[in-house]
Amino acid sequence: MGVSHISNRTEERAPGWSRRGVLTALGVSSAAALTGCAGAAGAAEGTTGATGSASATASASASARATARREPTVTVTPADGTRKASFTSPVSVTVADGTLTSVTVTGNDGSTLAGSLDGTGTTWTSARHPYSGTRYTVTARVDGAATRTSTFTTAAPGATFAGYFTPEADSTSGVGMPVSLNFTHAVTDRAAVQKAITVTAEPAVEVVGHWFDDTRLDFRPETYWAAGTTITLTLRLKDVEGADGVYGVQSKTVTFHIGREQISTVDLSRKEMTVRRDGVRTASYPVTGGDADHTTWGGIMVISERFEQTRMQSSTVGLGDEYDIADVPHAQRLTTSGTFIHGNYWAADSVFGGRNSSHGCVGLHDAKGGADSSVPGYRFYESSMLGDVVIVKNSGDRTVDPANGLNGWNLSWKRWKAGSAL
Repeated sequence: MGVSHISNRTEERAPGWSRRGVLTALGVSSAAALTGCAGAAGAAEGTTGATGSASATASASASARATARREPTVTVTPADGTRKASFTSPVSVTVADGTLTSVTVTGNDGSTLAGSLDGTGTTWTSARHPYSGTRYTVTARVDGAATRTSTFTTAAPGATFAGYFTPEADSTSGVGMPVSLNFTHAVTDRAAVQKAITVTAEPAVEVVGHWFDDTRLDFRPETYWAAGTTITLTLRLKDVEGADGVYGVQSKTVTFHIGREQISTVDLSRKEMTVRRDGVRTASYPVTGGDADHTTWGGIMVISERFEQTRMQSSTVGLGDEYDIADVPHAQRLTTSGTFIHGNYWAADSVFGGRNSSHGCVGLHDAKGGADSSVPGYRFYESSMLGDVVIVKNSGDRTVDPANGLNGWNLSWKRWKAGSAL
């Protein structure tokens, strides 16, 4: 119902209407306007819904304010203050009620652990494990919140191993020099250890590792290195478990260099050695080799040690007391078992090029004291370097064991690659 006219004059009130009635009528009209065109029942329902909606809105606002007040919670694994943390698991950082913007993990040795965030920005995981025996500081930055910092220290391994390598770092060797590692502890997980070692060459060539036993791993290409090659050995053995509970300790990179190519061929049927430098014949020397009872190993051998003068005793190679020479000049080792190519001053000149009379070594005429630069022993020694190749043929003996010295070249490429753990 409506009101057609209300006078401002109080004395002219419409019959049956009091001021309270008029106000009540106006109030009803106002309520109807808020609820639109609904009838009486609809108006009542609409009023109730508006009240509930306002209450829900207020409740949601309160909840939002509570959420906004909730501080992000950062969790670092290993936990802050851990003193003997595992070094066999990655470091992780997670945040609740927030988003990570960055994480840095720095060791007291100056190393850092790289890592990555997941798609939600709530979890960061290191790309590798932390090093053993190292104190780390973790700095986590959270969007819109204070930076969190924690520290932990990893445990030290109970037992360790290392790999001693040949040749020496920054040295220059002949084209036959393999990269050879001898480990201080037997390796049972050969794949894990070999995976942590890389050998590369410039100019590039395929280089493959070969296990001779559980303590020796050598690397070489299919054929001799090219003259002038630079070789890089990368060891990432630190905390690699080589055997049960035994961990590596090395993390280093070293380089070696290959000099000119020198390959010498000893023909013991002719008792002569021919030397070729970069493919060109540079010298020919008369020699003597092992006699019928002490034949010289045949095959490809690599010079692994050099001595201007050394003592040689038969007892060290299982030959009793047959000889003991205190001053053998210009001795160069070819096998671990005791084969040398060396100067000889005690045999008659006619022996060299005339007959094989040694106990298994290859001898060249030399002078006592080793000071005479005109004799073959001196000249060959001066022209040689570690890693040079010496090939012995027609010796009357079988091919040298590839593990006897640095002599893996006696294995075919197929057999060499079969000795890899990868």
